[in-house]
Amino acid sequence: MSELIEPGRAHDQAHDQAHGQAHGQAHDQAQDARDGEAVSRFVERFAADLVEAGMQRMGARVFAALLASDSGALTSAELAEQLRISPAAVSGAIRYLAQVDLVAREREPGSRRERYRLCNANWYESLSRRDQILVRWESTMRDGAKILGPDTPAGQRVSETAEFFEFMQGELHTMLDRWRAYQAARGGAEEQ
Repeated sequence: MSELIEPGRAHDQAHDQAHGQAHGQAHDQAQDARDGEAVSRFVERFAADLVEAGMQRMGARVFAALLASDSGALTSAELAEQLRISPAAVSGAIRYLAQVDLVAREREPGSRRERYRLCNANWYESLSRRDQILVRWESTMRDGAKILGPDTPAGQRVSETAEFFEFMQGELHTMLDRWRAYQAARGGAEEQ
């Protein structure tokens, strides 16, 4: 496993790998039965949505392709072929996605080839790290409001922005707690 994988995720990643290998043939058959052009249109549409929201274009395309794959993991060659892009473009996209903790690198057993896998709970993990960014932004805005003067229009605007970031932090925590409860309830219902 790559050093990009956090220790707490190592167990989940190993489970995902074993699960993926055990069901690999069934996944391959299911993917073969799909309309490849429709899948490509979905990948490009979702990638465009991500780009519109601010994600790097090639990173968005690679992320969408991984999300649409049954295994959640593909090699550089598979990504390049599916997206009709160069291996260098895949490499740059993977570097970006790894930096934002959406993708992890792993070695194929008995091979030197790497596969790129979506991180477990990728959206949840990504959002939970946004809290750190919001704390930093709020602090910067509060400092800016002092520098600009709390009674100036700019100072008031920056102070209101700090309040917004503080509000977002509280809402984010509440939303993520509700998501955990929802997932736990859903998982419990599926086991019954």
